[in-house]
Amino acid sequence: MIRVTRAVTATLALLALAAASPGTAYAEPSPGSLARAGSPGVQGNEGELPEGWRLTGKGADRELVWTSPDPVPMGDARVEFHAGNRLLGIPVPAADGKAYRLRADGLRLGSGKDLKVVAGGRRLDADAPAQPSRARPPARSALTEAPFPANPVDPGVPGGYRTVSGEYDLKSVRLPGYAEPVEMRAVVVGPASAPGKRPLALFLHGRHATCYGAGEEVTGDWPCGPGTRPIPSHKGYLRAQQLLASQGYVTVSISANGINAQDHLAEDAGAQARSSLVRQHLARWAEWSENPAGAPSAVRAASPADLSRVLLVGHSRGGEGVNRAALDSLHRPPADQDGHQGPVRWTIRGNVLIGPTIFGQNPAPDVPSMTVLPGCDGDVSDLQGQIYVDGTRGVSRGAALQSSVYMPGANHNFFNSEWTPGQAEAPADDDFFADETTDPVCSPGTATRLTATQQQAAGATYIAAAAQLFVGGDDRVRPLLDGTGRRAPSAGPARVLSHAVGAHRTPAFLPGPSVAVTGGRVCAQIDPDPDRACLAPDASGRSPHFAHWEASPEPGRDAVAFRWKKGPVGPPVTVRTAVPVSLKGSEALALRVIVPPNSTGTRMDVTLVDASGRRARLGVAAKIDGLPGSDRTTSLWARELRVPLAAAARSGLDLSRVTTLELTPRGGSGSAWLMDAWGWRPGTPEARPAAMPRVDIGRTTVDEGDAGVRTYRVPVHVSGEGSGQVRVFVPRPGTDETTSRIVTVAPGSQSIDVPVEVRGNTRYGYDLTQDVSVKAVRGVAVGSHRGGVTVRNDDAMPTVTLTPVAADVTEGKPLTWRLTLSAVADVEVGGSIVLLPVAGGAELSTADVARGWLEENFGEVPAPPRPLSRIWEDPSFSAYVPAGRTSADVTVPTVADAVREPTETLRARLTTYDGIGEPHEGPEFTGTVRDAAPTRN
Repeated sequence: MIRVTRAVTATLALLALAAASPGTAYAEPSPGSLARAGSPGVQGNEGELPEGWRLTGKGADRELVWTSPDPVPMGDARVEFHAGNRLLGIPVPAADGKAYRLRADGLRLGSGKDLKVVAGGRRLDADAPAQPSRARPPARSALTEAPFPANPVDPGVPGGYRTVSGEYDLKSVRLPGYAEPVEMRAVVVGPASAPGKRPLALFLHGRHATCYGAGEEVTGDWPCGPGTRPIPSHKGYLRAQQLLASQGYVTVSISANGINAQDHLAEDAGAQARSSLVRQHLARWAEWSENPAGAPSAVRAASPADLSRVLLVGHSRGGEGVNRAALDSLHRPPADQDGHQGPVRWTIRGNVLIGPTIFGQNPAPDVPSMTVLPGCDGDVSDLQGQIYVDGTRGVSRGAALQSSVYMPGANHNFFNSEWTPGQAEAPADDDFFADETTDPVCSPGTATRLTATQQQAAGATYIAAAAQLFVGGDDRVRPLLDGTGRRAPSAGPARVLSHAVGAHRTPAFLPGPSVAVTGGRVCAQIDPDPDRACLAPDASGRSPHFAHWEASPEPGRDAVAFRWKKGPVGPPVTVRTAVPVSLKGSEALALRVIVPPNSTGTRMDVTLVDASGRRARLGVAAKIDGLPGSDRTTSLWARELRVPLAAAARSGLDLSRVTTLELTPRGGSGSAWLMDAWGWRPGTPEARPAAMPRVDIGRTTVDEGDAGVRTYRVPVHVSGEGSGQVRVFVPRPGTDETTSRIVTVAPGSQSIDVPVEVRGNTRYGYDLTQDVSVKAVRGVAVGSHRGGVTVRNDDAMPTVTLTPVAADVTEGKPLTWRLTLSAVADVEVGGSIVLLPVAGGAELSTADVARGWLEENFGEVPAPPRPLSRIWEDPSFSAYVPAGRTSADVTVPTVADAVREPTETLRARLTTYDGIGEPHEGPEFTGTVRDAAPTRN
């Protein structure tokens, strides 16, 4: 156990945005950095880190390590270390899948008890506190809600084309930043004799184990080692491929094991590499379309592909990969980051994103998309893919339909048959996390949980719906995806819900600082302050709309929260815009409203007011029921409500100058959140991409130098055309604060100017990193969202020696040695004192030293007393010289007692660590403690 407190102070620039003046960065740890034993005011014990956590290594290679009792399955959600609500960093997993390591130099932990391991919004560490069981079990009416009317066109019905299938395996490709080449392997399913060139659907699987061997053995290696073979994750979508092929689509599902095995080292978790791989395959298909004779036999057997009509389908991290591929196809990435340098000879008409990640939270705004959110997702359990819808609002023209499809009862893995037990070639499991208790929504066998076959049928049906709408242009399937409330019979018993933004929607009421609210409040989707947050940190339930990013608080993401007490009618909530909005030409007002899971019967009167004060009651919105949910699900998802505007037109309301939305709840006590409201009319317009600049943040590493002040800048690449706005986030070093500012960017401009001044010296210190992140606000495409400047310490670590000060004492007095450095350092330097068994004579025991010293260094006082070398396996404690000093004393306080004892010995060894963290054993030393009581004659 380790106590983490504040330590030495150093100065790093408060980075400036735009025209702000630069500060100064010293090559020292940030204020409140990770403390070391021996620092002023620091108690160097391990008594306040939760179980499973430890600090290892020394100096610049100090690491914060969390070890799971069981291997953590290789999945798509990114494993993160947090201190409270603050992201500490992304740890690197060990080969055993249990230990996760994060470099701790310059890291500020705060209170060790706040440490936690999070993946997809779910805590992984065994010491996580039990969540209160506040969510009610699903009400019967929530489970038996009347099914939607059947859609006139069912996209899940197979077509009439005979299908053929085959595989190709091309030469592997090199991708920037990846040491091992990545395979170019795929399975093709297509129509055998469909007329003309056929649209192409490309599938990309997510992050899963890469290799398997005998029994249950799986690894994340690449290439696969002896006795193991690749897991064929790319063959897991054959059901959907067969369906699309029967309907006339050529389909190809590509393998990405080589990326999965290496993306833990990539700052973007592999998004750019996956984009490059997708575009490498599309480039080959473009070549084969022009020269069929050069194509593999599997490609020649199917009808030729039309590269002007491409649908991308990505599962999990594959979803983020195809989103980036769509963006990169419209706005070229920097050449040094891109693994595909050739021309773009294809047009991506739409994306299907299944349980996707979106670590950068910068969706491609001009490409239509359908995001599937599995209600029982145990991997990307925060359902962060909702940001592919919410994150496009206001960024571009808004013509592209962005659909969110919520599928209660579906888990993460079963969309891929190669990740499904009983279907997979390699070991597979149900990703929904369960313990000894039955989850009322997601445990297998419950009324809401789908079987693997049911889930795969629903998934294939909705993939086909997106294909028919985005690529085929068949607007008859739109009601399945846009919140109209229709069902596809081929989806079987799955109750699939949807809402959308974009298409023929006119923005009306978008919560934010510019709207005035009475009867409720504008709440922040991401804010640690419970008075500002839409959901308090200890609230029951989670919302996909409120998925966390890298900054908290995060300006620009708001909703309207309101609640009402029991009664026939609740108090009205009014939302007033700063300037009038136009709903002219719209047929209905479409609202996205969240109500708590398992709640039933909420209704709302909807009223509009125009600029002259004229009111029009539109009527009572349809009943809003909460989704089936539990404490383990992310079920606070918005239902789409549509209220016709005919009553407003009849009443004479000026729909071109609407100022106020009024909601009056009915149906007992309750609470709700308004995400937004839009003017709506049917149809799917053509989504023509807008010309816009693209922003990519890079990273540079520099040496601190021996003297003087040097100024470095975070590398920012702006390409494309036009201008737009991004929000730039800069963490304040040594604090929990992050500053943010909206900046206008254009190619050739230097508006995102983040200078870092570094003062060089000849003293040893830590590497320092200053990060910067960006998000699109309006008229900008963001590729690489995160980067910064890393200042590398270039001075040698001082040597450490230990000499006795008081190594022979009477009990009650401290044993003392002195650590001495060969030079002053800017950080604490020292090592570990390893306690060794005494070869002959009596050994100093736990009863002979101060209890407080034992608790401080070992976290416990064992009973009965035992020799110090046996307090635990390989016992040691830390000893450091504070920054700015050349020596510090190491003491072992002994206690006097009335027990007559022989002379006792402490035997130990100083272990030091070099600049790369390698241990070096120093000489042994001893301490002698003599009995204070007179010796009996």
